[in-house]
Amino acid sequence: MQNVLDTLRERGFLAQITFEDELYKQLEKEPTTFYVGFDPTATSLHFGHFIPIIAMAHMQRAGHIPIALVGGGTAMIGDPSGKTDMRKMMTVETIDHNVACIKKQMERFIEFGEGKAHIVNNADWLRSLGYMDFLRDVGAMFSVNRMLTAECYKQRLERGLTFLEFNYMLMQSYDFLQLFKNYGCRLQMGGDDQWSNMLAGADLIRRKEREAAFACTFKLLMNHEGKKMGKTEKGALWLDANLCTPYEFYQYWRNVDDSDVEKCLSLLTFLPMDEVKRLSALEGSAINEAKKVLAFECTKLVHGEEEAQKAQQAAAALFSGGAAADVPTFEWTRAQMEQDARLTTLLNLCGLCTSNGDARKQIQQNAVVMSNSKVADVNLTLTPDMFPTDGILLRKGKKSYCRVVLK
Repeated sequence: MQNVLDTLRERGFLAQITFEDELYKQLEKEPTTFYVGFDPTATSLHFGHFIPIIAMAHMQRAGHIPIALVGGGTAMIGDPSGKTDMRKMMTVETIDHNVACIKKQMERFIEFGEGKAHIVNNADWLRSLGYMDFLRDVGAMFSVNRMLTAECYKQRLERGLTFLEFNYMLMQSYDFLQLFKNYGCRLQMGGDDQWSNMLAGADLIRRKEREAAFACTFKLLMNHEGKKMGKTEKGALWLDANLCTPYEFYQYWRNVDDSDVEKCLSLLTFLPMDEVKRLSALEGSAINEAKKVLAFECTKLVHGEEEAQKAQQAAAALFSGGAAADVPTFEWTRAQMEQDARLTTLLNLCGLCTSNGDARKQIQQNAVVMSNSKVADVNLTLTPDMFPTDGILLRKGKKSYCRVVLK
C-alpha cells in the first residue's frame, strides 16, 4: 500500500516536513495520531480550512487517527501569523458558540468515534492553566532570540507585536505537548503559514519528553495569477449553506480558470490521479466537462450528493436559458411588495446586491438582467402581473442568479 506521504505529495499537498525519512517510517510502522488546529473565529469553517480537512481525510483513509483541535483557548489570544494587526478580542461566549458550530460541521468530513477520530477543545487545558507553572514548565524551554527569528513574528515587529500575541507560539506548542500526553499524538499538520509554530511544538516534545514528534505543512491553494483561491464577491467561500449556498459553491468551482483545473481536482477531490490527469488533459471547450466534475465533486463533499445534483441541474438550466426550481429562490411576499415595490429593494432583499445603493450602481452599469432582458431603469417598480407562476429570474453580472417568487 502506498505511504500516505507519497499520496499527499503526488496530489500536491506537501510544503515542508521535519525529519521526513523518520516520519515516513513512523507512518508505515503503525497507525499514527496527528492533529490539525482550527480557529473558532466564526460560526463556520471556510475554504481556507478545506485543504487541511481533505488532507486529514486522506490520512484517515490510510489508517491514521485524526484529532481536530478547536482553539477555544488560543482564540482568546489570537494568532499573529500572517496578520498585520492584532485580532479583535472575542468574548468567551462567542468563542464557545463558534466551537460548538465547528464541531458539528467537522463531522461531515471526518469519521469520529472510538478509535477513529477525536474533536478536542484546547480550552480544556489552557483556560485553567496556572501562569507561574506554565512559565516554569514550558516558558523555560523557549529562547526569545530564536522566537524573534520566526517569520510569524518578524512580519509584525515593525508594526507592533503585543506580549499577548508573543505567547501564541508557546500556547500552540503546549497544545501539541498535551495532545502527545493524552492521545499519543506525534504529528501536527496545517497550513504553511504555521511552520514556525509547528516547529516549536515538535521541538518541545523532543526536548521535554525525549520522544519523536513531527510537523508537516500544506501549500496554500493559489490560482494561476498567484492569488489565494476561495474568495467571492461576498467575501470568504464558506462551507455553511446558510452563508454560501450549494449553488454558489458549485458555481465558484465551475468557473475556475482552465489552467487551475488540474491543481483543484488533485487537491479538492478524491478522484484517482489517472482520472485527474485525463480530465485535466482536455482542451478547448471540452475542459468544461472537467470543471463540471470538479464543481460536482467539491459540492458533494461539502453539502452532500443531493445538493450537488440540484446545483448541477440548476446550472445546466440557466446555461440553456431556462429557469429551474433548484436555482437559489427568494419568496417575496405581497405585503413586502406593497410596502416597497422597487427593483433595487428586491435586489437587496434577495441577496444579489449588498444594499439599495449597490443595486442602483449595478443597474447603471448594465449588470442586472430580469427575465433575459437588461434593466436600464434604476427606478423600475414591479407589479404582480410581472410575475409568472414560477417567478422571475434575476441575474447580476454573468454568474449570480436568483429566482424570485411572489407569495
